[in-house]
Amino acid sequence: MLGPVETRSVSPVFVGRTGELTALTQALSRATAGEPQALLIGGEAGVGKTRLIEELHAVACAESAVVAVGGCVEIGADGLPFAPFSTALRSLRRQLPDELIAASEGQQDELARILPELGQSDRGALGEDGTARLFELTARLLERLAADRTVVLVLEDLHWADASTRHLLAYLFRALRRGRLVVIATYRADDIHRRHPLRPLLAELDRLRSVRRIELSRFTRAEVRRQLAGILTAEPDPALLDQIFERSDGNAFFVEELACSMEAGSRTGLSDSLRDLLLVRVETLPEDAQRVARIVAEGGATVEYPLLLAVARLAEDDLIEALRAAVGANILLPTADGDGYRFRHSLVREAVSDDLLPGERSRLNRRYAQVLEAEPSLVRADERTTRLAGYWYNAHDAAKALPVVLRASVEARRRYAHCEQLRLLERAMELWDDAPEDVRRTLRTPDDAEAYPPGGGDPGPTPLRYLDLMAEATVAARFGGDRERALAISKKAMRVLDGENDPLRAAWFWTQRSRLTQELTRGDGRQELATAEELVRGLPPSAVHADILVNIASWGAVHRPGPESLAAAERAVRYARLVGAEHIELHARLTRGWLAADAGDAEGGIAEMYEVRDRADELGAVGIMGRASINLPSTLESVGRSEEAVAAADHGILVCHQRGLANMEAWVRANQAQSLFSLGRWSEADTVLDEAEGLAQSPTARGLIAVRRAELALARGELDEAQSHVDLARASFGMHDPQPQHYVSPARLAMGIAAQRGRTAEARAEFERISARGFPPGTQRYALPMLCAAAAMEADGLGLPGTDAGRAATLAAVRTHAKRLPTLVPVWHAYGLMLEAELARAEGNTAPELWARAVAAFEAVERPYELALVRHHWAAALLDCHADRTEAAGPLLQAHSEATRLGAHFLAERTALLAGRARISLSPASGAPTAADPDPDPARSLARPLGLTPREQDVLRLVAAGRSNRRIAEELYISPKTASVHVSNILAKLGVSGRTEAAALAHRLHLFPDPVEPVGQPRA
Repeated sequence: MLGPVETRSVSPVFVGRTGELTALTQALSRATAGEPQALLIGGEAGVGKTRLIEELHAVACAESAVVAVGGCVEIGADGLPFAPFSTALRSLRRQLPDELIAASEGQQDELARILPELGQSDRGALGEDGTARLFELTARLLERLAADRTVVLVLEDLHWADASTRHLLAYLFRALRRGRLVVIATYRADDIHRRHPLRPLLAELDRLRSVRRIELSRFTRAEVRRQLAGILTAEPDPALLDQIFERSDGNAFFVEELACSMEAGSRTGLSDSLRDLLLVRVETLPEDAQRVARIVAEGGATVEYPLLLAVARLAEDDLIEALRAAVGANILLPTADGDGYRFRHSLVREAVSDDLLPGERSRLNRRYAQVLEAEPSLVRADERTTRLAGYWYNAHDAAKALPVVLRASVEARRRYAHCEQLRLLERAMELWDDAPEDVRRTLRTPDDAEAYPPGGGDPGPTPLRYLDLMAEATVAARFGGDRERALAISKKAMRVLDGENDPLRAAWFWTQRSRLTQELTRGDGRQELATAEELVRGLPPSAVHADILVNIASWGAVHRPGPESLAAAERAVRYARLVGAEHIELHARLTRGWLAADAGDAEGGIAEMYEVRDRADELGAVGIMGRASINLPSTLESVGRSEEAVAAADHGILVCHQRGLANMEAWVRANQAQSLFSLGRWSEADTVLDEAEGLAQSPTARGLIAVRRAELALARGELDEAQSHVDLARASFGMHDPQPQHYVSPARLAMGIAAQRGRTAEARAEFERISARGFPPGTQRYALPMLCAAAAMEADGLGLPGTDAGRAATLAAVRTHAKRLPTLVPVWHAYGLMLEAELARAEGNTAPELWARAVAAFEAVERPYELALVRHHWAAALLDCHADRTEAAGPLLQAHSEATRLGAHFLAERTALLAGRARISLSPASGAPTAADPDPDPARSLARPLGLTPREQDVLRLVAAGRSNRRIAEELYISPKTASVHVSNILAKLGVSGRTEAAALAHRLHLFPDPVEPVGQPRA
């Protein structure tokens, strides 16, 4: 290796950038205070991004921060994933060896996909969730490292970043929530053309308020003068300054190159070509040094010294002298770890590489490939295959390149770098026809394409086919998030299959298209599954069969739960067992247990789900573990076992957190919040939802959180907030793939909001829209609360002006749907009794005995809010039947107490008003209920808790009777303007938006039980 070389920094003075450096140091200070920082630094090539980072590095080290720098490499397009993160983590490992080991404890094998030195990266199950899991674990690793010290992570040259690096960086910028961490990424702004892959990421990051973008401009003439003074160690001649400023246009790197060229005596020979300018100093090097520069330029971003020695074919002393000359001229620099060389600036490397002749470039790449093939230890193991694939490809040797490219794709897949896997597979497809047949016959068959039949179902090993590459590419594109590309590849594969008698492969591709159709919001995917099912009909059992049946059962579980979907799940279990596909079997059993519980076999179905969860934990089957973490608590909640659901969710949260399944953890927490709501632990539900929001990544997870928020807000009487969450939920779920769990609950909540606002027509429209879809067996958890809410809406509106038309049709629809829903578990039975009582109330039948039955049923299940609601209605029914007030006081006091504890303000208000109307004391200390002092006008005592003055109560009575402001003024002997002021005050105090809502509220609370006399009759 080259020893110390005396080099002169061509720009020893840091010029300008005061504002930019201040912004970076302020970010460093905020991070030190515990607030993670994310910054993007953009600017054209040579403008000074690296120099700015060097200055920050010095400041950070002076403040005892740990700085790790990683650079993207241009061969990222060939599939070298996570290159800058790997380099930066290696730096952290050198600086903080013990701390990094402790921070990665228990996750070494997963994190080895980015930093191979940590463990065996080929261990563990592969799957669609693998990339997200790896990203979450990486974020958590950085947060742990930055818990007790400030860490600055710098990723340079993001314009060259591979897709996996871009995705991980975006995840970090969104997900980092704690730690003394600064993440900085730099990129060339002039390289970001309209179709550059970095452009969408920059647009996405611009929308994040937590990310700050800094754009570096060119130097002014005064700044160029200061830079030249530093380089020349003297004030520049004005004419020289003018010439260099004009030629460089203020680009810091060009200023340096021009100054050095002129200082070397090339002032009169400067070319107008930028490439020639960059080559001027290279061409002044000795011949061996120029040759070495050309070899290094073609070797990649950095070239290891032993590899360079083998490729250059120079005596070691001659190589060292050539390197000494190149380093002394500031063309090459030793790498930070001291084991290789790189160009001081990538612009020079690009110019040298572009200057190579086509044959020269191919020859150099072939030499690199031959040397690396003969001695693989010359480069890091995690880079070896990818670099070898790139060298052979650029050497234009398809026979050598194709096998290595396929091996590189396997390595990329094992690192969850599915985007790079896809690019390599596409490169393999490009090389396919040029590779000799005898080479293709030796190639492996795919082992990672999700139940894909590589031999078309034929027993024994079969050679790799072009169609097999398309299958792998389809899965890689889907896992990498490029679903449009996956769908395009699958469609192309179907065209390749046209005319071939290969139904098993065709069925596999149709199954993939079903998934992609759903994920791309192009439909529900059922027709594609039906086509796949028809293709395998009559064929011997296979993993493809089982996979199709699992997908059909899963589709049915969320779209049409019932006997057919349960039968499909049972067939999937049988087929998976026949062919020994345990992972498919576990997925099928999980779906079967869910559907069995929905069909009423709660004990059997839930027991099977527990068995699947435990087996998945034992196998480390991460995808099934995550799915069980979501489905088991949800199913427990659906059958009323809410306490058990909370415990199962705790287990799921732990599993998801340990495995880095952030989005799944958000989903589990959303389900847990629903159970906490059911149990009356609403403040805990709020906390869980806050945590879920910080983890949610998918629209579905965000939609579920919004539904839970809306449920809480509606129960608390916060109608505007509830409506905003309903709108967010609907936008998140979309309309492309209607599932009962996505459309019934938002509709129920929207209906409740509209009904409370007195908008009966709007509320009925919500019900009619959902009712038209039907409520098949298995949807009781969504359908029964919906039907109860519809019946309650009609009962509350009974007698309200303009609500009679349409009531009979709504109630008839409710009854029709209810008859088709068996209530086989206690919580469903309780809802069924509540529905029966609400239907009677909607028809004017008080029926206290029905409410008593509902109360008894809800007392046996874990639903305190619903229990308070039915107790309120029971008390109201007793009072309407002129029962002894003492009999009504017990349930009324219990209802009010529970509503108050929960924070269900609207229900608490209703119970208080009912107690006031019946003159029942709600004070627990008062003992048995006693009659209050008689009030000459009971309506006034009922309205008093609303904060209305006596005059405002008179006005509200007339508003509820449908009077206009002019009529109110005439009857109360006030001016219309005064009446208008009273109405405005009433609307504000009641928290309603209009007269109709105010009238509906007064009617629903029975504020004015005595009718208003018709206009024109004398008042008593």
